[in-house]
Amino acid sequence: MRRKIALLLCLVMLTGLFAGCSDKGAPAQGASDQVTIKFLHKWPNPEYNDYFVSAVAKFEEQNPGIKISMDSAGDEAIKDKIRVVMGTSEQPDVFFSWSGEFAKNFIREGNVLDLTPYLDAKTEWKDGIMQAGLEPFMEGGKYYGIPYRINGKFFVYNKELFAANNLSEPKTWGEFLTTLETLKNAGVTPIGLGNIYPWAACHYITGLNQKLVPDDVRRVDYVKETGEYTDQGYVTALEYLKELNDKGYFQEGVNSTEHNMSLEMFYGGQVAMVYVELEEFVDFDEKFADKWGFFPMPAIEGGAGNQNFLTGAPDGFMVSSKTAHPDEAVKFLEFLTNLENSTEMVKALGWPSPVIGAVNSENSSESLVAGLNAVSEAEGMALWLDTDIDIRISDVYLPDLQELLNNDKTPEQIMKEVQEVSERIKTE
Repeated sequence: MRRKIALLLCLVMLTGLFAGCSDKGAPAQGASDQVTIKFLHKWPNPEYNDYFVSAVAKFEEQNPGIKISMDSAGDEAIKDKIRVVMGTSEQPDVFFSWSGEFAKNFIREGNVLDLTPYLDAKTEWKDGIMQAGLEPFMEGGKYYGIPYRINGKFFVYNKELFAANNLSEPKTWGEFLTTLETLKNAGVTPIGLGNIYPWAACHYITGLNQKLVPDDVRRVDYVKETGEYTDQGYVTALEYLKELNDKGYFQEGVNSTEHNMSLEMFYGGQVAMVYVELEEFVDFDEKFADKWGFFPMPAIEGGAGNQNFLTGAPDGFMVSSKTAHPDEAVKFLEFLTNLENSTEMVKALGWPSPVIGAVNSENSSESLVAGLNAVSEAEGMALWLDTDIDIRISDVYLPDLQELLNNDKTPEQIMKEVQEVSERIKTE
C-alpha cells in the first residue's frame, strides 16, 4: 500500500512538473508556426517603397502566421542582383521580373514555380487579369508569373505647338516625318531623347524591329537557340533611328542626356515630343495639365511586320521553385494582385494595372484610362528588346545603339556584331 501511495505521489508530481514547464516555456500562440517570405521588388525610392511597406503591413495583419521580409533594388541594379541570388540558396520567395526572355531564363533553369495549378484553382483571380498581361509570362502553356503593371509606349506631344503649326497626330511613318520636319523648320526641336542609358533608344528599336521584320522571323531570331538576325529589316530599323538623329529631329547630345532631362525639356517647351511609357502619364497630368496628347509609334508603309502591335510589356512577380513555403508565397502574390489592392496601387502610384477594373474613372485620369484602352485594343505587344532577347546579345546590341547615334558604327556593322554573338552563344 505504501509503495502504491508513493508511486501515485510521484506521478502527480511529475504531471505537475511537466505542466509547469509547458506553461512557462511554450512560445506565444502561433509563433512556432510563423513562416517568413522573402520579397524582392525594384522600387526602392520612398514614394514607391512606402506603398509596399503599407501593403506588407496590411497583409501581415490579415495573416499573422506569415512575415514578409522585404528588400528592393533599382531598375539597373536589380538585373544583376536577381541573376546573382537566383544561383544561390538565398533566393527570394517572391521576386520582381520583367516578362519575355528575362523571365524565361529563370523558367528554363528550373528556378520558377509553376503557378498554373494555383490559377486554375482560383479562376476568379486568373480571369480577373488581362490575358495580354499573363501571356508574356507563359512558357509551354503554363503560367510562371503574375503581371503587376502593364506598359505601353507612346509619343506624348505638346498640343499648343502642334496647333500653332497646324499639325495633327500622325498615323503613318511618312506623316510622322512630315510632322518632324515641320516642327524643325518652325525652330522647334521635335523630340527629346535621353539615351545616357541605352534602353531609351532600345525602345525605339523594339517598335521598329517589330514593324519592319516579319513576325515569324523575329520570333525565331529572339530565341537564342535559333537566332540569325539576317533579315534586312533589322538594318532598316537602325537606319530609321539614325535618320531621326542625322536630320536633327532629336536634341543634340542624346547620349549624354538622361531620360528625366528630356522630360524637363518637354515641360519647358524646348521639345515638342517625348517617347514615354504609360506609367509616366501621371506626371504629365500633374505637370502639363490638359496641354498634351499622345499617339503610338506610327505604322510604317510597306513594313513587313504587323503594324497594329504596341511596344510595351507587363512586368510582375514570380515565385521561386525552391521556396520552402509555396502556398504562403502564392497567397502573398495573390494579395498583391487582387482587385482591391490593385485599385489602391493605381490610386496611390498612378501605375497601369493589368487587373481588370483596377484602372477606372474614379482613381485614374482620362489619359491613363485611354492609354490602357489602347494597350488592350492592340493586336499584340512588342516586348522590350533588352528583356526579350538573350542578355549576351543585348549587351552588344544596346551599347551599339549609342555608337550608332554617335556615328561611330553603321547599321550593317552593328547587325554583323549581333549576328556573331548570336552564333557564338548557340554553342555555349
